[in-house]
Amino acid sequence: MNIVAFPGKTMDISILRTIIEGGLSKMREAGVVLVVGHTVEDSELKYGLSVTGYIHPDRILTKRNLQVGDRLILTKPLGTGIVATAIKAGLAGQELTTRGTQTMATLNRAAASIMEDFPVHACTDITGFGFLGHLAEMVVDSGCGVCIRSSTVPRYQEALEWADMGLIPAGAYNNKSFRGSCVDFGADVSQSVQDLFFDPQTSGGLLIVVAVGEADRLVAALKKCGIECAAHQDTLPIIINNLKYTECYCFRVSCVKLACLLLHYIVE
Repeated sequence: MNIVAFPGKTMDISILRTIIEGGLSKMREAGVVLVVGHTVEDSELKYGLSVTGYIHPDRILTKRNLQVGDRLILTKPLGTGIVATAIKAGLAGQELTTRGTQTMATLNRAAASIMEDFPVHACTDITGFGFLGHLAEMVVDSGCGVCIRSSTVPRYQEALEWADMGLIPAGAYNNKSFRGSCVDFGADVSQSVQDLFFDPQTSGGLLIVVAVGEADRLVAALKKCGIECAAHQDTLPIIINNLKYTECYCFRVSCVKLACLLLHYIVE
């Protein structure tokens, strides 16, 4: 079902028509059917879909199955929230606008199909809660901790430059306020990188947790299918550590019951 909020008094109806047509094209690509829609008047343009469907119980992947030694693969670069903010502010050039919108318009269907042939332990998509927000959902209460080499996480370089300028969406601050206490940033991790990791993503990629021995093959399969920014095991190792709660030194007292999420910077 289409759900649209449209400022009909300030925008031409042709814009709404283009949005609906774009949504329909992606629904056809995904192999789903649009049943109905609902539109309301609003001062700010919004568009989304309410999805209803069925899935076989044996094919469900959850966020809650991290295992010691696992590796994590990210299938799209971070920074779309900042890039979208720059586009709205008229700061992004045509090349980045095209590249960013093409990435956001790319379905995760191919990556999801490819990973079905591998022993994936957990998976989620990176959207409004940002990279660390969604990763925290995997880590909290798992009994594990995660160490990230921040310098090798795929990102839009332009997003870092705009983050340095303070061009950061409000959602990033909300994400940081909610999950910031779960993260221990290394001393060399810049503020712009920290902001990028909390940046709310629009149509972000998949965060796939796979056994260490299968990471190389899965990344190779993703790249063969054209998912070039899929992070290789050697450049984005996510080390799942079996940390005890007493070892979670980075937490404030109010958070001692949570699992520990450690973010460290290691030079390339």
